[in-house]
Amino acid sequence: MEINLTVPGFRNQRIILVTTLLDPKRYPADELARLYLRRWSVEVFYRDIKQTMGMDILRCQSPAMIQKEIHLHAIAYNLIRSLMDDIARRYEMDVARLSFKGTLDALRQWQPILDQPSVQPRVSAAERDALYETIAGDPLPHRPNRSEPRAVKRRPKNFRLMTKPRHQMIVERSRNQSQKPSKPCLN
Repeated sequence: MEINLTVPGFRNQRIILVTTLLDPKRYPADELARLYLRRWSVEVFYRDIKQTMGMDILRCQSPAMIQKEIHLHAIAYNLIRSLMDDIARRYEMDVARLSFKGTLDALRQWQPILDQPSVQPRVSAAERDALYETIAGDPLPHRPNRSEPRAVKRRPKNFRLMTKPRHQMIVERSRNQSQKPSKPCLN
């Protein structure tokens, strides 16, 4: 199946989509093309889980604990996305205009306020409404057809990787250090 992309300001592109979904009644070509073009959103969602939430490095060591860590990240991610969906519905805005990182940062800043036990339900509802207003008040700019190249923003540091436990790791002299012994200090 061919998909013709026409984006104002860019060259037209022809993409060939190969699929095993062959029934044209159940899987119309225009619907498959629409889903294919939404694939970048899925990549952004994975980035949110791995980088924004810190799941790029798993800290557990046993397979069972790693599985629990992944499940907890998925639960937290879905709770934050659910909150964003609730805010988008309340303020009648597109959920794509809400920043995942902005929502996560707002939750972290409001955590001490939200953790306080409230005697009156109206007070906690007012706090929740203020949090919602804070998140909805900072929407992402409308950026149709934004290009987000895959690139590393920061260069890695010039240090060796830790491949052994800390107590077994021996740090050798680096090439940047001079090979001459330092001169003694004379007073």
